[in-house]
Amino acid sequence: MTRDWLRRGLRFLLFVILGFVGLSVLLVLVFRVVPVFGSTVMLERKIESWVSGEPISIQQQWRPWASLSDNAKLAVIASEDQRFPMHHGFDFNQMQKALDAWFSGDSLRGASTISQQTAKNLFLWTGRTWVRKGFEAWFTVLIELLWPKERILEVYLNVVEWDSGVFGLEAAAQHYFGVGADRLTAAQASRLAAILPNPREWSASRPSAYIQQRSQWIQRQMRQLGGSAYLDRL
Repeated sequence: MTRDWLRRGLRFLLFVILGFVGLSVLLVLVFRVVPVFGSTVMLERKIESWVSGEPISIQQQWRPWASLSDNAKLAVIASEDQRFPMHHGFDFNQMQKALDAWFSGDSLRGASTISQQTAKNLFLWTGRTWVRKGFEAWFTVLIELLWPKERILEVYLNVVEWDSGVFGLEAAAQHYFGVGADRLTAAQASRLAAILPNPREWSASRPSAYIQQRSQWIQRQMRQLGGSAYLDRL
């Protein structure tokens, strides 16, 4: 009797695992070509608003690669992941530096790549649990295998959060600067990139001294990377 239950339990577990693998691969393949008009983080924000009783309006408009400012593409790479064209989803150099700094007594800083952040924003939830990090690693591997780099950055720019209820570059550009995603200047794009670590607390249109300094640093990095020509490496 016990063996029968064990076999059934193992079969069920195998069924769940295979089902999850198949569904996740299917979703990644679909979103390789289909515009993304929502994400689990958007859903999470809606649920939070229902629980708190504070209504939130989700703003997001999909814009294809050609309608996204090259300045914005380069700014987020310069700010978030300068080795984005070279790595395969995980920047082990940055991970090592983050661990070394932590062992030296500094606070543990993030070392997530744009690929990892895309996986988290599109398929998962916010938070820092090991379970979520495990799922994040799985989806990062999938999108790196099944999507070109341009698609990863395109989706990232269309789903990332830039303020409470403001998702994607088009909504952020309109929200902060009153322009479309294709018309962002280098200065505006660098401010948007500068607030990504804490978008619900920092403002791109009313930058603090820290955000201004960070924005200037990002613009210097954009120039050192070689400007928009760097995007050809994707």
